[in-house]
Amino acid sequence: MANNLMSGIWRHILPVPPMLWEKRVQQARSKIERRLVFMTPAHRKVHHYAVRELPRAASPLSPEVIAEGLGMSPRQVSDLLDDLEAHMTFLYRNADGHVTWAYPVTAEPTPHHLRFDSGEQIYAA
Repeated sequence: MANNLMSGIWRHILPVPPMLWEKRVQQARSKIERRLVFMTPAHRKVHHYAVRELPRAASPLSPEVIAEGLGMSPRQVSDLLDDLEAHMTFLYRNADGHVTWAYPVTAEPTPHHLRFDSGEQIYAA
C-alpha cells in the first residue's frame, strides 16, 4: 500500500489516482526547498540544538547558553537566531531574546504536553 493516497467520502474510503496528487506533492516540496535555501549548516546546528535542549532545560534558552553548548560565539548565534526568526522559520524568541520554541517543541504551555522515554517533559509547538 506504499505511495497510495486514500480519501474518505461519507462512508467510503476511495483511492486517489497518483496522477491527481503526485504533481501537487512535488510542487509543495519545491516551495519548501525555496523557503529553506537561506539555511546554512550553522543555521541547522542552532535549530537542532534548541530542539534537543529545550526539553532538557524545560525553560527558554539564552543565546549565550546555545553558543556555549555549540562552541560558537554569542554574536554568531545571535545573528543566526535573528536570521531564523526573520525568515519565520522554526523558532521564536521572547522579549529577553531567549528561544522559547523551536519547532516542534516549546517551553511555553500549550494544550499539547509531551513526555519522552528519558523522563524529559515539554510542550509541543
